[in-house]
Amino acid sequence: MEQALSYDTISTFAQRFESDPASKMRMNAVVKSGIAAVAANWESKRRMRYDFSLEVETGKITNQESSGRCWMFAALNMLRVEIMKKCGLETFELSQNYIMFWDKLEKANHFLENILETLDEPLNGRLLHFLLREPMSDGGQWDMFANLVKKYGVVPKAWMPETFQSSATHKMNHMLILKLRIQAAALREAYEAGRPAEALRALKEDALYEIYQILCESLGVPPSEIIFEYRVEPKKKDEKQPEVNPGAVKSKFFRDGPITPREFYEKYIGLNLDEYIGLINAPTRDKPYNRTFTVQYLGNVREGAIVKYLNVESEAMKKAAIDQLQDGLPVWFGCDVGQMLTEGGAMDFDAYDYTAALGPDFTFDKAHRLDYGDSLMTHAMIFAGVNLDDQGRPLRWKVENSWGDKKGSEGWYIMDDKWFDLFNYQVVINKRYLDAETLENWRLEPIILMPWDPMGSLAYMR
Repeated sequence: MEQALSYDTISTFAQRFESDPASKMRMNAVVKSGIAAVAANWESKRRMRYDFSLEVETGKITNQESSGRCWMFAALNMLRVEIMKKCGLETFELSQNYIMFWDKLEKANHFLENILETLDEPLNGRLLHFLLREPMSDGGQWDMFANLVKKYGVVPKAWMPETFQSSATHKMNHMLILKLRIQAAALREAYEAGRPAEALRALKEDALYEIYQILCESLGVPPSEIIFEYRVEPKKKDEKQPEVNPGAVKSKFFRDGPITPREFYEKYIGLNLDEYIGLINAPTRDKPYNRTFTVQYLGNVREGAIVKYLNVESEAMKKAAIDQLQDGLPVWFGCDVGQMLTEGGAMDFDAYDYTAALGPDFTFDKAHRLDYGDSLMTHAMIFAGVNLDDQGRPLRWKVENSWGDKKGSEGWYIMDDKWFDLFNYQVVINKRYLDAETLENWRLEPIILMPWDPMGSLAYMR
């Protein structure tokens, strides 16, 4: 074929299409009903059943509303299980707004430090273009969440409830990003004018106060102390047994405080977040298995731990996730949720047959999808169960999402095991569920990936 698309070539295409009965039949179906309806596989609904051999009680479905806070919703939903166990609660919710406040402030500081580190980089270079493209977003990674909790603790949702802007972050983010870009220009121009380092630091501090001001006005002032109050209902008795004393008090009230958010975390959750590590599956040629990786310029808490991954095969991720679930602990994970997702909440690789619906072959393996921009991690949720066959192999996974109870199956989603292999990228696992060789590999010095590497993507799906 020549460089230009000629009329003769187009005429040949038209003749080929008109002479193919299957193409004309597909056209009639797609024109009337749409690609997704024609490609839909009816068998998927029968196969993707919400029955699981192993389940973990995780509480009521939460809702991140119009925000990209899936990663912190998922992580807080994982942590709340510990409070529910210790306090005898059927459900509980930690403040996502509180964590987001500190995340935004830390991200602003992290961005401005990145600008100070790159003052000699050309403004029209790829690095500055990347840093300025999105100085701040709602998205994040597990290590970023862990850094926030270790520094600021957590609070019950009642102590920093949702606000208009926490549930609809677009306008707030726009103003924060505008301010950060203005400050990036001011810092670079002050540097070019020969201003001393002390003056640049002063400019940065002034900008951070303005960010803090916007956050307080949008999200409220985060509490420095709380009083934790809750009531525990007695467990339901067998209806056949008569009540001994129907007039007795049926619940017990507890109060604790004042305590700081960090004290609250240590007392009522107490998980050592340093014991949780991120396993990824990225089968690209530049990322050998059993090696650790980090991403340049990625992070939030400047003095916190770096974002670090250990690349393993998909089967290793599954085994670790199942072992953790069997111990009654949910599993935080990051995936490309929009791929092969049905309206009923099924992440099923075989839910749609686009080749049958349209004709061309759409086969694309995981490595090529990553390398050629077709897929990356977009969303974080938690595994709350799995259905195992008689040999202990996973068939489908129970997923707790944070899109409210009107989506999926009353807020719950289900993942096919084949889908896990192709579109799941990360699980966060406690070290005690990993073998000695894996832990030894985890201690390797991480390979530094470029800032725009697909494994540097943040979970932010709204």
